[in-house]
Amino acid sequence: MINDTNLHKEIDLIQGCINRMASNSFMLKGWTISLVAVVLALTEDRANPLFLLCCIFIPLLCFWYLDAFFLRTEKMYRKLYEWVLEERKKGNVEYQYDLNPHRFNNAVESCCRIMFSKTLSVFYGIPTLVVLLVILYHLKDLLCQCFCGC
Repeated sequence: MINDTNLHKEIDLIQGCINRMASNSFMLKGWTISLVAVVLALTEDRANPLFLLCCIFIPLLCFWYLDAFFLRTEKMYRKLYEWVLEERKKGNVEYQYDLNPHRFNNAVESCCRIMFSKTLSVFYGIPTLVVLLVILYHLKDLLCQCFCGC
């Protein structure tokens, strides 16, 4: 039978991992907003669409995926937390202090499903849409300049 001290230490370790994943997710959101705001604010009126694509759009998609990855990992740690609480009550000491959450891979939705969840879709979808519209606007100006001489 596991004692309360060991159980508290184990769930504290898991809770630390959950907090770290949540913190990483929060920081990514901050970096995303900062990146989009700064690059759009400092972009010239006739910016190169390829420049915008490289400076904003690609990192935005990468941050979106990383945020989904951290949220998925956090969910796996939550499943581990629940499992530890259930199994330790039964006296099962299997996987004691094992902080690998990948045993719960199948219990949590995929990164792609999490990426397109309601919250992440809105948070990252709006800046993505704005960036795409700005890129299309600059691309239209560039094409008009090349072919029409506007």
